[in-house]
Amino acid sequence: MSGKASLHGSETGEVVLLHRLLKLTNRLMAPFSTHLAHRYKISVNEFRLLMTVGALGRTASHEVADLTGVNAMSISRAVATLQKHGRIVVERDESNKRRKWLSLTDEGKRLYEIMRPQSETVAHYLFGKLEPTELEGFASIVERLIERLDAEDEDGNSVFLERTKPAE
Repeated sequence: MSGKASLHGSETGEVVLLHRLLKLTNRLMAPFSTHLAHRYKISVNEFRLLMTVGALGRTASHEVADLTGVNAMSISRAVATLQKHGRIVVERDESNKRRKWLSLTDEGKRLYEIMRPQSETVAHYLFGKLEPTELEGFASIVERLIERLDAEDEDGNSVFLERTKPAE
């Protein structure tokens, strides 16, 4: 893939690309870890929840899980921590007792307004050298990959998890 040393000498192109995507994900987290996590005492899942609720105004946990790809248990932990720190309000839906609405407190809104420009800065840095057609093509590929990973069988099971189970 590049002229640099690789740990993937005998791996197929797809496996190498998967590892490159994992590296990309890790690199994308560096500004969050360096500039936000410690300063505001917030985990990456709490950050993602805060940013999603901030963008939507009001939403439910399962909607955040669907939008972010973070599993329900991790979302639940993030909700509990953000609520404990006074950053999010959880209100039961009167018309559907199982649904709990999430919205930001004043403190949550303050953090959202501080952190939103950081997300924009990272996005502009990452994509700033791409041509519009490259960006459109990349966005299309990302959407296709997410659709494939989100696919479910007729019983509602993840096709991805079923097809990638280790041999027993």
